[in-house]
Amino acid sequence: MSCPRIEVDLGKIRRNTQTLVGRLGPRGIRVTGVTKAVCGHPAIAQAMLDGGASGLADARISNVQRLRSAGMTGSITLIRTPMSSQADQVAQSCEASYNTEILVISALAAAAIRNSSVHGIILMVEMGDQREGILPENLADITQRVMQMPGLALIGIGANFACLSGLAPTTLQMSNFCHLANEIEGACGPLLKVVSGGNSANLPWALGERATGRVNDLRLGEAILLGVEPVSGNQIGGMHTDAFTLVAEVIESDAKPAPAAIALVGPNLARRRIAQVSGVSKRFIAAIGHQDTDILGISMPDGSTLIGATSDHLVIGTSRPLPKVGSEVRFQMNYNALMHGMAAPDVKVKLLGTPPTTPSQDTQGKSDYLALV
Repeated sequence: MSCPRIEVDLGKIRRNTQTLVGRLGPRGIRVTGVTKAVCGHPAIAQAMLDGGASGLADARISNVQRLRSAGMTGSITLIRTPMSSQADQVAQSCEASYNTEILVISALAAAAIRNSSVHGIILMVEMGDQREGILPENLADITQRVMQMPGLALIGIGANFACLSGLAPTTLQMSNFCHLANEIEGACGPLLKVVSGGNSANLPWALGERATGRVNDLRLGEAILLGVEPVSGNQIGGMHTDAFTLVAEVIESDAKPAPAAIALVGPNLARRRIAQVSGVSKRFIAAIGHQDTDILGISMPDGSTLIGATSDHLVIGTSRPLPKVGSEVRFQMNYNALMHGMAAPDVKVKLLGTPPTTPSQDTQGKSDYLALV
């Protein structure tokens, strides 16, 4: 098989989605499956839908277009504030988008009119993450302006947590967000169809003992794909954490003396030596490097230690028998490593498990199916 590659167990992604849908549904919260970490891979997106996700979302229009080119016709929302230069593409490919800038919203209105469609607008509110969002005191004014624009439909509000700040939402923040939804409806009239309370970092709050109020949607990517809660990194009970496996080929395997002491003259050099070694060490090199993934985001096999990496070499020390040249070594990945690996042109994708219920032709992808028996 081709290396390096990422093996994807579609069944585990489907079951992770089912688990979250089953736990959040009774609390009145829908699951929107976020595909940005897998570059809008159609089969992975379909596994989310098969697991019960109510729709899909992505941050890049190129990923949305990949999904559309594969024949996916369901609801897809753009969750990064659109670029005004891509307004026509967004209006053509997405039912809705999250927005913060009235200039961009105006461009979307014009694009929707040109496309003879109505584009849904979800206003992102700044609730403390300090990334993107409209200040709460400005929300009512912008809401009124959006409602007056032809070609648009105001369908909801959203909030974001833990992406920039790394801080999970507090109960007070979520309560304030719910109050905003009520205030906007009272001042502006229409019932908000979407009150999107955040991402995977919101799961401890959403699954806690307190009522979830007006929130009826969460945008979930990392929790579905990796089975973990992003802030703590802990496994979510009952979820699979090994749906993705990075596989690389061994290109050198030998015992080598430890390097002589050297003077590190810069921070870039200092970062390259991850582990210090002494004496003679058993070590091997895998054909993968910084150009392929986030090296610090992969877990070493049992008995192995990361010595260092360059753009295309991964040097690993081991206390176990040395692997043979041409053999394969397998790694688990965190979210950053997965995201970089899926985007790397030389990393192939191998799909394991039962194909989705509606297989699609992915003309831009680099994958095939390997049915598990």
